[in-house]
Amino acid sequence: MHPVVGSTLAAHAGLMIPVVAADLAPSRHVSFSRADWAGLRAATPLTLGEADLATLQGINERLDLHEVVEVYLPLSRLLNLRVAAMQRLHAATAAFLGTDAVDAPFVLGIAGSVAVGKSTTARILQALLSRWPDHRTVDLVTTDGFLYPNAELERRGLLTRKGFPESYDQRRLVRFVADVKTGQERVVAPVYSHRAYDVLSDRVHVVHRPDIVIVEGLNVLQTGGRLQVSDFFDFSIYVDAAEADIERWYVERFQLLRETVFQDPASYFHRYAGLTPEQAAETAHGIWSSINEVNLRENIAPTRDRGHLVLGKGPDHRVREVRLRPL
Repeated sequence: MHPVVGSTLAAHAGLMIPVVAADLAPSRHVSFSRADWAGLRAATPLTLGEADLATLQGINERLDLHEVVEVYLPLSRLLNLRVAAMQRLHAATAAFLGTDAVDAPFVLGIAGSVAVGKSTTARILQALLSRWPDHRTVDLVTTDGFLYPNAELERRGLLTRKGFPESYDQRRLVRFVADVKTGQERVVAPVYSHRAYDVLSDRVHVVHRPDIVIVEGLNVLQTGGRLQVSDFFDFSIYVDAAEADIERWYVERFQLLRETVFQDPASYFHRYAGLTPEQAAETAHGIWSSINEVNLRENIAPTRDRGHLVLGKGPDHRVREVRLRPL
């Protein structure tokens, strides 16, 4: 986690501006403790129950309604305000041009490491945002489907670098988000199977101009190149945690998958089903250090501060700090 950018905020034209101490690197983010962030919920109603959480949380996460109330309800309120602001901006631009306003979705990007809980964050926000009356249709697309198929990765010598930026069909991903953002009626995304560990050739996910599209993936905040997927985001979130905690969560998840999904003979990782707990832990640590840790350090973590908002998690998977870029 980065140090707080300074608890002092300067007011200018009604906006909060972070005041950075002379000995700290400049930052555009303002930090909130969990308690302070929770106070920004205002009157946002809780629309999820315990039964909903059971279907939304990850395999080794301990999500409760307190987390939803104190972290995700204020966030859903902020996003609701941002959606309304985007709609007004589109209407103002159309009025200036003398055209009809484009019925384009609000695009929300969610980034973070493997095992940090970004998929759970995406699912919770999809559920909460779809309960606001102004934007009932909220679609969720993961960038896993835009990975090159295993056969192509193997041909390129990239199978052991799956999840690194070069393992994605970036051109296809950018084209997809561009079509979504420009209000195309029907946009198709490929589908990935974690059980098969490959892109499915016989399935697609069709996006029919929803109010909001959530795009979740490891590298969605990457820079470089002429055009990036993040260029089409209206708002972005980075889910953050200490590297040691993420590694522990990854190993815990691997152990749970060994006892469940890996037992299926159709699973790509069925070969790990017979490992002892000790062998599974050693294998998971090895995969983490040789692949996921490298990707996190080289490609994912450097994009942290590009997020409009950073959710900083503690060792128990609970959000401890929220950093917001107000300008």
